[in-house]
Amino acid sequence: MSVKIRLARGGAKKRPYYSIVVADSRSPRDGNFIEKIGTYNPMLPADHPERVTLKEDRVKEWLGKGAQPTDRVVKFLAKANLMAAPKIRETPKKSAPKAKAQERAKAAAAAAAPAEG
Repeated sequence: MSVKIRLARGGAKKRPYYSIVVADSRSPRDGNFIEKIGTYNPMLPADHPERVTLKEDRVKEWLGKGAQPTDRVVKFLAKANLMAAPKIRETPKKSAPKAKAQERAKAAAAAAAPAEG
């Protein structure tokens, strides 16, 4: 049985509230779960202490048993120093502006520089 640490949605319409749960990977998002190990309230400000709450000892135990956290839960665990932070991937070069757009940007910057001085 593959076990995941993931979010289960609760709350009213347009007022989300999530439980961080340990569940079988085959069960539906809001379906059966094994254990509730925390909460996440996205309606609170990012620096609020109750935005993410975790039972750290239970999280460590489930990670030790091989439970796999989802991407969003990995960010929460990394912020709580329970797991290594995921690597931030660089933006691919093909999404950068093309040559002519870069030339125009350089020309605009060069024109703006003497005007400031």
